[in-house]
Amino acid sequence: MPQMADPNFTKTVILLCDYTEDGAFGLIVNRPMEEPAWQMVKTDPPVRVDPSLRLWIGGPVDTQRTWVLMAESQGPDDEQREICPGLLLSFSQDLALQLLQSPASSRARVVVGYAGWGPGQLDKELAASSWLTADVDPRLIFGVPADQMWETAIRRLGADPSALQTSSGVH
Repeated sequence: MPQMADPNFTKTVILLCDYTEDGAFGLIVNRPMEEPAWQMVKTDPPVRVDPSLRLWIGGPVDTQRTWVLMAESQGPDDEQREICPGLLLSFSQDLALQLLQSPASSRARVVVGYAGWGPGQLDKELAASSWLTADVDPRLIFGVPADQMWETAIRRLGADPSALQTSSGVH
């Protein structure tokens, strides 16, 4: 929602991956990093990172951790899980390194960090109308340019982004 004051979440689209009584875990899916990945990635031993590749900011928590979000299975099955049909999440560091060295793919992303909520925190934010919710659509994540994804997601809900209230309270 427009009233989200935290700059980490302004106009973000978040893929909610886990939602339990212990909290919630998600990845921002519409925020590529400005810098090319080769400027950011420091591995030991060093790897040659594809010069066209960009990392994606998954959220402000644990920004040294990487995830791979993908439209089709890659890597070992025990290191990935299906979020929904056509969308998988992997925690394989080997797969992340492999993708960093390959030409950029429109069907897979290396994501840095994540968005996390403690027990009950996301429930309170939802009750305060801080977030809009929608079904997961891999075509939105992999088929819509990042700078258009937030508006596209809101319009798919039947809302006009400019008509959303910017104050707190019920919307």
